[in-house]
Amino acid sequence: MADPSSYRPKPGQIPESPGVYKFRDEHGRVIYVGKAKSLRPRLSSYFQDLANLHPRTRTMVTTAASVEWTVVSTEVEALQLEYSWIKEFDPRFNVKYRDDKSYPSLAVTLNEEFPRVQVMRGPKKKGVRYFGPYGHAWAIRETVDLMLRVFPVRTCSAGVFKRSAQIGRPCLLGYIGKCSAPCVGRVTAEEHRRLAEEFCDFMAGRTGAYLRRLEQQMQEAAEEMEYEKAARLRDDIGALKRAMEKNAVVLADATDADLIAIAEDELEAAVQIFHVRGGRVRGQRGWVTDKVEAVDTAGLVEHALQQLYGEEKGDAVPKEVLVPALPELAESVAQWLSDRRGSRVDLRIPQRGDKKDLMATVARNAQQALALHKTKRASDLTTRSRALEEIAEALELDSAPLRIECFDISHLQGEDVVASMVVFEDGLARKSEYRRFQIKSFAGQDDVRAMHEVVGRRFRRYLQEKTDTGEWGPAPDGEAAPNGHPEEAQDGHPEAPAGPIDESGKPKRFAYPPQLVVVDGGRPQVAAAKRALDELGIDDVAVCGLAKRLEEVWLPDDEDPVVLPRSSEGLYLLQRVRDEAHRFAITYQRGKRAKSMKAGPLDTVPGLGESRRQALLKHFGSLKRLRAATVEQICEVPGVGRKTAETVAAALATAAPAAPAVNTATGEIIEDEATSVASSATRGTDR
Repeated sequence: MADPSSYRPKPGQIPESPGVYKFRDEHGRVIYVGKAKSLRPRLSSYFQDLANLHPRTRTMVTTAASVEWTVVSTEVEALQLEYSWIKEFDPRFNVKYRDDKSYPSLAVTLNEEFPRVQVMRGPKKKGVRYFGPYGHAWAIRETVDLMLRVFPVRTCSAGVFKRSAQIGRPCLLGYIGKCSAPCVGRVTAEEHRRLAEEFCDFMAGRTGAYLRRLEQQMQEAAEEMEYEKAARLRDDIGALKRAMEKNAVVLADATDADLIAIAEDELEAAVQIFHVRGGRVRGQRGWVTDKVEAVDTAGLVEHALQQLYGEEKGDAVPKEVLVPALPELAESVAQWLSDRRGSRVDLRIPQRGDKKDLMATVARNAQQALALHKTKRASDLTTRSRALEEIAEALELDSAPLRIECFDISHLQGEDVVASMVVFEDGLARKSEYRRFQIKSFAGQDDVRAMHEVVGRRFRRYLQEKTDTGEWGPAPDGEAAPNGHPEEAQDGHPEAPAGPIDESGKPKRFAYPPQLVVVDGGRPQVAAAKRALDELGIDDVAVCGLAKRLEEVWLPDDEDPVVLPRSSEGLYLLQRVRDEAHRFAITYQRGKRAKSMKAGPLDTVPGLGESRRQALLKHFGSLKRLRAATVEQICEVPGVGRKTAETVAAALATAAPAAPAVNTATGEIIEDEATSVASSATRGTDR
């Protein structure tokens, strides 16, 4: 590990001009390329106290052994030079977008004497007109098959074309009318090229005028009683409309735009792009990348733009590029795009209307792509095994932690404090074993104390259930579990958890111990969890914490955290466990808060269930009338005894009545009994 001060440039040596810089390692390899509109403050930021740097930046500067820079005249030149260097040197610490597959495009080879329509992948060739890319090659072939009856352009290979010309007989497509057969001279080269150009115009979105011309020709043929010709034109129009329907109209006809959306977490980012031409979605592509450098959404957008348009020119760069966040050098990036297109390109964030709605759709696709990528990565057995082995090695465990339990605390400013416990077995979530807790020993905000309580309650139950099954002797004094279950609820499928079962055949919910307990937090939370285990005499369960800010792993007795490599599968698994616990806890907390906000005075009456609550409201018609009723009148409701009636009357007497609704226009107090009944019934249903 190098000391950044050993290669730090001298004060005043770094210019304040725009430029591009390279960090090299001890072997001279370029490991990072960056740009700046002013080199001095940007490079100086890398040589501050290492503790203040982002972990990825800290790793980069300690891996590097030298830094050098090149001054340019404008920020646009800096952008171009940065892209060129990233492509040339492939630095390990730069974000690099790589497609997970090769996306097919519809190509028209206008550079040939007889242009050919075909599916193409890979780098683009000069003189070839491209449309797409598309998600699947079969989608291109379906579209082409519909359009060939109207635009019978050649689709055969060079060998088939040459063979047909030699024997003087066209291929099957020529006989069925889906090729104009230029190979045997049915049309001239000029006529065939005109067909190919019309095909390109139609694919580029200029559909309205062509369809109107065909409809006019059909009408003229019908008026002249050329019914066969009119029928053929009618079928041609139908085929073109079916081809157009495959690409939904989403924006105005003249809109040519690319929409870019990004979904990200701490380690990875998914990019999705929709290509809109002529108001229709003509193609889609996307990829997932590792976040090797410390980069925000704006930086990811800039990298995506470089990846998409670094090799493109002309119409391949659209008139408009819509993004979720503007890059730091937004004007320079827009100018760079304009230079590549040869005309103005607008780079902006959609604020309203159809474009904003379509951007939301692209964002949902990006989220789904990231979730699918994580699912595929998590489901791979080899990857899961490696992750568990890496965790065991990093935490110095005797064996791989086949069962991991993670705890998280959630609250809203100290109110409705709850906790969650999620379980991962063999690296996969076991939702039938998830548990939720209410914090009962204190009120207010104290995450450390709450963590101590929850871990203690979970493992007291473990000891108690071990005792109940006879596997252990009686629990030590002061460690017996309280009667009844703690305030937890289950989530997930009703799948029986592993472990012992009681006399009734039901699974013992806490009798199966984990090999590793993970807490969401740093040293204080880890110490609290460890203290809870020590108090119960449990010493065979490892404890660690994952701090979200720097993704550091904390152990109970260590002064410094364990920093797993960014590419570590073990760190990825710990993050998934921690994030799932956080999701589960915050979902429970929000649900409790929503219920408490909807709760009415009848909800707090002990012994009054849902059925009798509804019966009371139905009998009296509103909460106001129920509040005014006597105990005897309440007893008239079927199923309500005198004791329950007295309890209901007392509860309503102490509860403050809701403020009346007021018509703000007239000042009139609204007394709508039906509304009162309906709202009470709705509240009961929500619960």
